[in-house]
Order: sequence, then structure tokens, then C-alpha cells
Amino acid sequence: MQISDAFLPTDITISPEKPAKLWMPKRVLFTPDALDEPFGQKILERVKQYNLPVEILKNNRVTGLRGETERETYKLAKSTLAIVNASPSAFRLRPIPPSADFQFHLAEGCPAHCQYCYLAGSLQGPPAIRVFANLPLILNNTQNYKLPNKTTSFEASCYTDPLSIEHLTGSLAETIEFFGKQDNKHLRFVTKFDAVDPLLHLDHNGNSRWRISLNAHSISRRLEGGTASISARIKALRKLALPRCQGGGNYPIGVVLAPIMPIENWQEEYGVLLDELRQHLDFPVNLTFELITHRFTPGSKQVLTEWYPNTSLEMNEENRSKKLNKFGGTKYVYTKDTMKEMKAFFYGEINKKFPEAEILYWT
Repeated sequence: MQISDAFLPTDITISPEKPAKLWMPKRVLFTPDALDEPFGQKILERVKQYNLPVEILKNNRVTGLRGETERETYKLAKSTLAIVNASPSAFRLRPIPPSADFQFHLAEGCPAHCQYCYLAGSLQGPPAIRVFANLPLILNNTQNYKLPNKTTSFEASCYTDPLSIEHLTGSLAETIEFFGKQDNKHLRFVTKFDAVDPLLHLDHNGNSRWRISLNAHSISRRLEGGTASISARIKALRKLALPRCQGGGNYPIGVVLAPIMPIENWQEEYGVLLDELRQHLDFPVNLTFELITHRFTPGSKQVLTEWYPNTSLEMNEENRSKKLNKFGGTKYVYTKDTMKEMKAFFYGEINKKFPEAEILYWT
């Protein structure tokens, strides 16, 4: 179902439905300890199906990812998939409000090229994609973090987009099926990709909520390189939510609107997005919204301008309000008046167009 161009503002266009290409790294590295894991062997078999070049490292350190410039380092790392074991620190789970009670990681790094990337400045070293071969141990460790007398939620996509690498790893399917067998534990993750078909049949028992990251079409076209188009993501979200009898996954679903930006004609642009979403979700659905405005830190700005020297992303401190986090770090957010105006718009539009949905938070 498509929105007719006759009903669009003259300067707003919907992106064509463009599925994301399956990402294929130029190099696949395995550490010896990763190959000692049965799940690491499964990943190796999956990678071999794509005839990708595989290198078994001599030790458990991933090196050789730096070029002569930061831009070269970025390009080299972003084309590298490294299969490693998660370190002991990965088993000490941290709370992550307001998204979930705790976070854990299937991988670190993402093959997409989002010019506002939230991982910039968060992960150490070159941005290679590291997948954890000791995933079964990571999943079993979540048992130690169940909160008493409540359903405990776990976020699995803080440091990666799990669907973007699923064809190579199988990690997301493994995780969904693990949580499908759990009592009082819910899984949450978000993606900008659309290759959901192989995961529709999994026995999730309603314990996994797929969330799709969406934005205004013009923002996505300009700043979200290597991802599925907004229309393709919305179509994937519909598949995930449809009942099994209609060929869908019967999953609870969510929309993460992020990063929200007050671009020119932003009300019209986001209105078109919400209308398109409403037309595709034309059946009863378990739906949530998370609303996240754009922000940046001095560290992330420095990294992003090195990765994307020609970016059109607005990161002018003079146009922002300065805030300190609880650790004393600085971040720049939109001004109070701008935030108030945007929040009123999104709450009003969502409550009108999706009265059955729950808005989880605005930040």
C-alpha cells in the first residue's frame, strides 16, 4: 500500500522501496579461541557458504586495522568481520534506562554508514564488526540478572545492528529462540535493515520485540548509508507484526524514531512518515514508540567529522543546549523551546494516528 503523491507536500518525496543489500565483508578474521567455541564453528560454516576470504589469526588479538589516516582506518575496519570471544567484562551487565533493565551484546560494530552514528566515541579502536562466538555463555549469563517479581527486559542492540550481520552469524535467531524458552524475560533489539523473512518462523512466544529505526525520508537518504530505505523497513515491520496465518511473524513490534531533527518542513516530513506507517499497520498490533532526538558529544563530533569529512549533519554547538551527564561528560541537545515543540507534535500525532500504541519515552 503506497501513499499517493497527490497527497504529499510538493517538496517531500517518499523513498522508493529499496531493500538493503546483504553486507559482505572483504575480510573475515577468526581468533583461535573463537574457533574453540561450537557456535564459532557454526559461524565459520555460514561464512563459507558465501565464499568469503577467511583468515585464522595466530593469537586472540585483532590487529592490522589501521590505515595512514582516520578515514583509511574507517574504510578498512568497516569492511572487516572479526569473530572473537567476548571478554569477561561483557558478562557484567549494566542497566540501560529507559530502553531496558539490562544490556548485553551479540556483537560490537555495524556495517552501516550512518553519519550521526551513536557508536562514534563509544567503542574503542577502529570500527570493525566483532561478533561473539561465546554467545551461548552470554545468553545463559542473563539468568543471573533476572529481577524478582517482574518481567526483566534485555536490550541486545546497543553496540550493533544485529539484523545487518545475521546472514553471516545466526546470532539473532539463536538469541530469539533462547528468549522464547524463558519465563519473565523479554528481549529487545532495533535495526535499520529489512531481511526479516528467515526469522519470521522462529518460536519466540512473544518474548522478543522487534523495533525498526525510522526517520524522515530525506534524513535517511542523506545520512543513513548502506541501510534499507524507510519504505522497505516499514514493509519489514508489517511482516514481523502480521499473524502467522497471514505469513507474518506475529511479533510484538516497536518504532524507534531516531534521531529526530528539526529540519526544514520537519512537521510535514514526519507527518508523511507516520501516515505511511499507519497505512501499513492497518491491523491490530502490539506497538510501542521510542522518541530520541539528535545529540552529540565533543568526542563523537570529532570522530564523525574524521569518518565523514563532507557530512551535512548539523553539529553546531551554538545552536544547542549544553548538558552534563551523571559522569560529568558533556553533550549537546536541542534548545528547551525546540524540544518542547517537537515533543508536543510527536505525542499529538502518534496518539491521534496510533491510539493503540504506547509511547515509552522521549529523550
